[in-house]
Amino acid sequence: MSDPQYEPPKRFGDGWMDPTRNNIILIYILYLVSFLVVVASVIGLISAYMNRGKAEAWLQTHYTWAIRTFWIALAMAVVSTILTLLLIGFVGFIVTGVWVIARVLVGLQKVTRNEPISNPQSWLI
Repeated sequence: MSDPQYEPPKRFGDGWMDPTRNNIILIYILYLVSFLVVVASVIGLISAYMNRGKAEAWLQTHYTWAIRTFWIALAMAVVSTILTLLLIGFVGFIVTGVWVIARVLVGLQKVTRNEPISNPQSWLI
């Protein structure tokens, strides 16, 4: 007979894709890894879209922040690519990279303190 109160022991990594703070930390880490492996940011974006509506209110601000970080960075990268024809796009790539890193670090700091992003719709840091 099985015990209805029994829960199997959690394995390492269980819950990383659930709408919790661990998931948003994973998304931020994936954004940083995307500087080496571009597809990591797409995985982070998909995870953010999947969990945004399921999370607590303060975590939803982080999901919105992460989603906007991806799309704004992509737009900035496209503009920088076009501007490389004028030889000034390389500066745009550097600015975009610094901007993404800054937003990820702000998000990581706030999520580890269990704080919401004050203005998740912002384009700024």
